[in-house]
Amino acid sequence: MAQGNGRSATSRALDLLGAFDIRHPTLTLTELAARCAMPLATAHRLVAELEAWGALERNADNRYQIGTRLWEIGLLSPVPRRLREIALPFMQDLYEKSKENIHFAVRDGHDTLYVAKLTGHRAVPIISREGNRLPMHSTGVGKALLAYASQEFIDTYCARPLVRCTRHTIVEPGRLRRELAATRDRGYALTSEEMTLGSCSVAVPVFDARDQVAASLGLVVHSVRENLAKYVPDLKAEAAKIAKVMVEHRCDPYPGFVHDLPRGG
Repeated sequence: MAQGNGRSATSRALDLLGAFDIRHPTLTLTELAARCAMPLATAHRLVAELEAWGALERNADNRYQIGTRLWEIGLLSPVPRRLREIALPFMQDLYEKSKENIHFAVRDGHDTLYVAKLTGHRAVPIISREGNRLPMHSTGVGKALLAYASQEFIDTYCARPLVRCTRHTIVEPGRLRRELAATRDRGYALTSEEMTLGSCSVAVPVFDARDQVAASLGLVVHSVRENLAKYVPDLKAEAAKIAKVMVEHRCDPYPGFVHDLPRGG
């Protein structure tokens, strides 16, 4: 049933769920209504329905967060689940060698979608989580995906406003283009405190059977540590193994459309 402005209750409910992101994992009812430009009474009614169904939950501070039932349904999505299953054994091997944060990601629209993550007690604290999206230009795995996209996609991406996550984030289109060219030349992406102060990253592309970038594999460490290039041979070796299994199992992160076309955002 459509609302007064022509939008259905379903659309508004989806807006409420979409209000949550990595920087806003919990929200009050008032914050939800404001982020969705929705009357408070409407938000109250829809949030109550979402909470009753299990899509939203209230924590001890009476703030809303994504509910367990929604998480359970998300796990049924076949491509991310299969990609995670394929990548995790090789990520584990990489973690055993490095003891650092390991990421496996794909592109979703203009964002980096984190499919799998491994970390440990010694690893630097980071904000990425499985299922989260972060900017492509400020993350190692994102740069690896962006650098090997088509020129058309790179042009579209660089023409958009680029969010500055820290004072070190590259947001100038010309400088970002040069950084992406350098990434292709050396075969791996680097970041230095561009997503989070105190951490840097290195990542490599994972190619599919058509020699197009299908995913990326990366590692995040403390900024003060040794040269990141020393991790590249192991990253490339594990990326090649992941690519081989993906091809064998015909696991395509982007079924049904051309890789270079933007998805979602």
